Amino acid sequence: MNFENRPTIVVPGDEPIQIQGSAHLDRLEPFGGVIVYADRPSDQQKIERVRDAEVIINSRGAVTWRADDLASLTKLRLIVVCAVGTDSIDLQTATEMGVAVSNQPGRTAGVVAEHIFGLMFAVAKRAAYQTIELKSGRWTRRENVFLQGKTLGVVGTGNIGSELARLANAIGMQVVAWTFHPTPERARRHGVRYVGFDELLATADVVSLNVALTDETRGMIGEREIGLMKPGAFLVNGGRGPLVETDALVRALNSGQLGGAGLDVYDTEPLPADDAILSCEQVVLTPHMADQTPEGTERLNEGAVDNVIAFLEGKPRNIVNPEALERS
Repeated sequence: MNFENRPTIVVPGDEPIQIQGSAHLDRLEPFGGVIVYADRPSDQQKIERVRDAEVIINSRGAVTWRADDLASLTKLRLIVVCAVGTDSIDLQTATEMGVAVSNQPGRTAGVVAEHIFGLMFAVAKRAAYQTIELKSGRWTRRENVFLQGKTLGVVGTGNIGSELARLANAIGMQVVAWTFHPTPERARRHGVRYVGFDELLATADVVSLNVALTDETRGMIGEREIGLMKPGAFLVNGGRGPLVETDALVRALNSGQLGGAGLDVYDTEPLPADDAILSCEQVVLTPHMADQTPEGTERLNEGAVDNVIAFLEGKPRNIVNPEALERS
């Protein structure tokens, strides 16, 4: 394969740090040069950085690739993401151009599920609220929530949702679940009882969202859905911010209709300083970092490099738009 004189594998914006400095990048040396940009680019900068690239390693979802961006990248053959989600990429345009997109399903499921589990506990034990109260010099005692025996509603039982169900069962929670494709076999394997979406909302003490962002799931939790939830129930979102209508969530939290929320994802990231969710008392917030542990980071770096090498060796793997391979 002729890589010419220019590096063909480009990381266009690795901020916050994901893959820069990883030893896994050394494994790409036989396949061509690698350039890693350590800052977050503007829309114009990202195009200039990858104009001659055959492969993009998109280490940060904040660097997006829409139709107009992709149209100018005539040499591009593959985009690899350091994640499961591919919502930073216009898949239809990539497919039409013959650009394959590769992700990493399940690679950090255990890491992410543990983080979501931690958010649920932090909300139940009022950790953020009571920490703020104590730091402000107030000895405010508000009742915690005992989770054993309570019902967890898992929305989406893929790799992350199924691991979350396992953790919840281990501490004695009851687990109900909803998925697009429930089967008795999946219910037995994951230790859940599949129910309808509205029934899950009405019966769960904690609702956890673990689905990808698609046209079908965008805004799946709005005013109607929150109205179906138990008074005082918790909502935990480790999927994507737009799964939830934020205005409805803020109203429900401020009114006390919901007892709390644990969020790792938001409509706008980074979260603006004036975002309404920051005014809510009973929330625990983390900055989209559920898989950000040393172990999780390196698992994703390893997987990204594995996907690049497999593609360049003619054995593509984890391709989310296989039709692109036929057009390539």
